[in-house]
Amino acid sequence: MIREPRLDRRGFAKLAFGSLASLWAAPGCGSGLEYTEADRAALDRQRRDETERAGKGPLGRLRYSGYRGLAELPYFELAPDRTLRLAIDIPPAIDLHTHFGIALLLAPAIDLAARTARTQYYLDCDREDPGCDFDLDVYQNANFSDAALAELTAQMRDQLLPWGGSAARTHTLANLLAELDAMRFQSAAVLGMAIGLPFGDHLTEQWMDAIERSPAADRFVPFASVHPRDAGWRAKLAAFAARGARGVKLHPEMMRFAPDDPEAMQIYAECERLGLPVIFHGGRSGIEPESIRPYALIRHYVPAITAYPRVQFLLGHAGARDVDDALAAAQQYPNVWLEIACQGATQLAGLMSAVGAERLLFGSDWPFYPLAATLAKVLLVTEGKPEARAAILGGNAERMFATAAATRSAT
Repeated sequence: MIREPRLDRRGFAKLAFGSLASLWAAPGCGSGLEYTEADRAALDRQRRDETERAGKGPLGRLRYSGYRGLAELPYFELAPDRTLRLAIDIPPAIDLHTHFGIALLLAPAIDLAARTARTQYYLDCDREDPGCDFDLDVYQNANFSDAALAELTAQMRDQLLPWGGSAARTHTLANLLAELDAMRFQSAAVLGMAIGLPFGDHLTEQWMDAIERSPAADRFVPFASVHPRDAGWRAKLAAFAARGARGVKLHPEMMRFAPDDPEAMQIYAECERLGLPVIFHGGRSGIEPESIRPYALIRHYVPAITAYPRVQFLLGHAGARDVDDALAAAQQYPNVWLEIACQGATQLAGLMSAVGAERLLFGSDWPFYPLAATLAKVLLVTEGKPEARAAILGGNAERMFATAAATRSAT
């Protein structure tokens, strides 16, 4: 099987003065993985079926005017500054899928301690008031126009360039902390990212530094990231673990590797030794370039899952638009957990029924979206089910971390 080579001089120029989309889909650099008409048809079918059933599930129509519109639900209210806040008590909760502001290559460093007037989400339904039409019953990115998605690509590009990303400057520890408080969450896992760039690629180090400097360090759970084609990844991972990293984040599409690559398999072995769970970006989101979609097909995750049954694997976004394949993996393999960021409410209810609430983990994908977008769905589908609510919001995360730690003590 042909694998993509390291980024060369031509690819670097394309990256530095183009966009992350150019990195993902550089001319002449396909993934080398099979991507069939059946794969394309499955993605088209998922989108079509989702559109047809939206609003027709047991919860009915779930459309709101922006994120602020979620205040129509009995769980939320608007603060005097018109930001959303939780109006009820919830069990102890941890968001297992967040990030800080991204500044790579030529972009200036972000002051992660800064508090800004508002968080500019990558996909922001609250930029205007009233906000955009926001449907809780579809995969989250389906709510956004082509113009909004084009702006997302532009923001990703700016995060590489000397002026940096305007949205990224609001993706600070201080802003996330304020949102954790507003949503009554105890903590958040901050997922690092190692893209594999020739320089300026130190997000894990920067984000761990910011957490360690913060008076609220105990509210954040750092996850490290290493690139399988980085010759020094093993030493880096050991150092991150020694600093307190509780897991590893890998994004096969953005990092351009297949989860079943031999180099990646070595990372899972080291995670087993260190007792670190692995959270993948799992499945196709449907808005990425087609050239990188093969990396995220769930069939490429299964060899890792089966080869390392003691490693706890979290499939981010519950497999995204490949949710059916991710569900099948969770049903078959006990070391698979589904992190639910972005899934629609009816789909989430279906996952609870099919695999059990005890296999689902809360995630928001902040700062792509606010915590409330996922929290609203969890509260809706667990109404009258307090044990399921407690499990998804925090209890399952505690069990997952304990299981991973037990692996470390046994090796």
